[in-house]
Formats: sequence, structure tokens, C-alpha cells
Amino acid sequence: MQRAMQAGRRLLRARRPAGAAIAAMLCAAALLLAPVLLRAQDVSFFRIGTGSTSGTYFPIGGLLANAISKPPGSRDCDQGGSCGVPGLIAVAQSTEGSVANIRGIADGSLESGLAQADIAYWAYHGQGIFKDTGPITSLRSIASLFLESVHLVVSRDKGINSVADLRGRRISLDREGSGTRVDALLILKAYGLSLDDIEAQALSSGEAADALRAGEIDGFFMVVGAPANAVVPLADDSLVSLVPITGPEADSLIKSYPFFSRAHIPSGTYFNVADTQTLAVGAQWLVSEAVPEDVVYEITRALWHKNTRQLLDKGHPRGREITLQTALDGLVVPLHPGARRYYSELNTPFLGKVGASDPVD
Repeated sequence: MQRAMQAGRRLLRARRPAGAAIAAMLCAAALLLAPVLLRAQDVSFFRIGTGSTSGTYFPIGGLLANAISKPPGSRDCDQGGSCGVPGLIAVAQSTEGSVANIRGIADGSLESGLAQADIAYWAYHGQGIFKDTGPITSLRSIASLFLESVHLVVSRDKGINSVADLRGRRISLDREGSGTRVDALLILKAYGLSLDDIEAQALSSGEAADALRAGEIDGFFMVVGAPANAVVPLADDSLVSLVPITGPEADSLIKSYPFFSRAHIPSGTYFNVADTQTLAVGAQWLVSEAVPEDVVYEITRALWHKNTRQLLDKGHPRGREITLQTALDGLVVPLHPGARRYYSELNTPFLGKVGASDPVD
């Protein structure tokens, strides 16, 4: 601001009238912009890695970003304004999914991200797909959000009734870097299939839905909270069915990978699609340990503010499942100190849960 005024005064001393006029304009602009410049100094940005725009992570990430943001100049919370973190502008960023979000947190290109519990567990411990890169110990948790069901969506007229029927079929496993792809490979292996047994595609959920409608693929995997935006229009047009993931193979997966749990997608979730037994994993909100404790404390407080409840309930079907009562269930990486402080200040039953939910800290 001071440099701008000095520059204006220098130009005012210029000999040419045009120079004086420009300088006067610069001085006036600097004075007008002063409040904006001062406010900008108090702004911080917070990126939330999500997933493809046709999945569940992206709209949920948008709701979270809205809940925790409070740009300068916002009305006070008690006056109907934002109840987020003062000066914070959060942005939901579309990514390739869980793996990409965790890597983004690790390399600093994201402050936080949504991730499947299985991917988060492997990343923190340096196992599975993170075996070669080693443990990412900078990961911390804010909250467990909701369960995501494994969807194996197939063309209704292809005669695909089980995972074993995928042999020789054109199946999208989702993009490289997605949690869905990792789980799809585990499921195929449990049922005795490999990439050599199918015509594997690497399409996002939206691309896969379009390709199935066009007859270019026979099915696709999604790990997502139901109902999935990519599946609804296909079901409405009676083009798809869901394949159950059950039996001893599913039991073996649950035994080998405890982040899997049994789940079902009720009939009526999708038009003309029967109740389907499947597997599920938890969706968790992760953050870098580098984010200051006070910031994460305020983010956690804003997440569970009473006004956020209305936002979540109205914003997305999965939003109703994001509750304080389940916030600490199934966490697989340590709580961030800021989140831990917020939960510790609450009355029971959370006092007992904070430590119990942090087995790897």
C-alpha cells in the first residue's frame, strides 16, 4: 500500500500532464483498494481433494468446503452468515480419488482430502500399493464420514450375475490413483480373476456410465455412497443391474482386510434394481499434519456446528450419514492434534473414543 502511494507521488512529480493524471488515478485507486488489500492479508486457502465430479466425494467435499469457509466480510454466524473459520476459503478440488488425495497431502499440493479407509491404512503403514514408496506418516484424521458401498454395475442384458461372470468382459476398474481400482483388483483376485481375464478399462465413473450406455463396456466398479449419480440415470432407463459380492470369497476379503465390512444396497435405491449384498469401506477426511493445530481445531468445530447439520442434511443423501456420533468410528490414522483437542473438549461418550480410535498413534 505504502509503495503504491510512493509510486503515485513520484508520477505526480512527472513533467508531462499525462503522467500527472495517471499518477492521480493510481493514488485514488490505491486508496480505494486499501481495505481490500488489508483483508487479503488475512485470507488463507484450504484445498480438499475429492474425486470425479460424477462421484460422491466431489459434492460432499463441496458441502464441507462451504461449511468451514468464512471469507473476509462475511456476515456473523449468529446473523445468518457463515459459521466457518474466519478468513478461511476452502475449495473442493476434483481429483482421481483416494490415492491421489493422499499423495497430494504428502507432497503439499493439498491440505486435506477424502479417502477410503483401506487406502488410508495402507498409506500410513506403507503397505499394499504404498509398499514401494514407504509409509506416509504425515497423514492425520479429522473425522470418519460415511460408509461407501462397492458397486459392480453391469449391463442388464449381458447375463452377468456374479463376479466370476466378468471373465472375458469389458470392465472399467476406474482410473489409476483411485481407491475403487484398488478394491476392484482385490475383489477380482478373491474370485480367482486377474487383469488378464478381463478387458480392463480405466475410466472415471462418469465416463464408464457413458461407455456402458453406448455399449462400449459391459460393466464398471464404483466404491461410493449410494445412490451414485453415475448409476441413477442408467437405472432409471432400466439399463443396468448390480452384481452381488458375497459368498466365501467375500468372507475371505473381510478376514484378510478388516477395513472391509458387509453391506447391502436396498431395493429402491435405484429404480428396478433389487436389494444387493456387497462390501463397504469407510470414507474418511484426512489432513496434513503440517496444518496448524488451531486451524484444524476451528475446522472441526465448524464441521459439527449446528448450522452445518442443516447443510449436510439438505445437500446430499450421504450428508445425513455424517454425524458426530460416528465421527471417530473406524479411524485408521491418528487424529490431528486440533481435531483431538475439539473432541476431547466434548462430553462423553467422545472422551473415551478419542484414544480408542487412535490405535496407530
